[in-house]
Amino acid sequence: MGSAMTGPAVFDFRVAGATRAPPKAVVDGAAGMLLASAEVAATPERAFAALMSREIECWWKLPGVERLRDWRAELRPQGDWGVTVELCDGQRFDEWGEICAVEAPHRVVLTRHFAGDPLIGERETTLACRFEPSPRGTLITLREDGYLGRREAAQRAAQNWETLLGRLDGYLSQA
Repeated sequence: MGSAMTGPAVFDFRVAGATRAPPKAVVDGAAGMLLASAEVAATPERAFAALMSREIECWWKLPGVERLRDWRAELRPQGDWGVTVELCDGQRFDEWGEICAVEAPHRVVLTRHFAGDPLIGERETTLACRFEPSPRGTLITLREDGYLGRREAAQRAAQNWETLLGRLDGYLSQA
């Protein structure tokens, strides 16, 4: 609150709060894309490594749903990447793509293909990830395009990104 001398208090959204906000994701169905962001307790270098190396297998888990196995990536433009997604019932399917751009530890862009996903089908998506220093760690911002006409798939992916970015923050907070 302000005083008569200083006027009303004005909230400045650019000033960091005492704690990190929870991860958030939104879908733009008309554009066929989603945006997700989270502030994690690590440097950009550390956050980038946790997301873009085999270390991803340590924290990428949706309890009762899925976990990742056999991560591999050539972190260079036109490099391949891939992973096996193992469902809680033992089913496995592959996810793969190509690295389009890398500016480690600040940015990576890659394509994604999903084998056996009934909501997205054979469609390719493009995922762009940014890692920016923030007052309490690193702000990770994700944009995934390729969901035009697949709103349900985009909404599920957005929910998954919120959960997984929260898990990444928890993992990095304990490291």
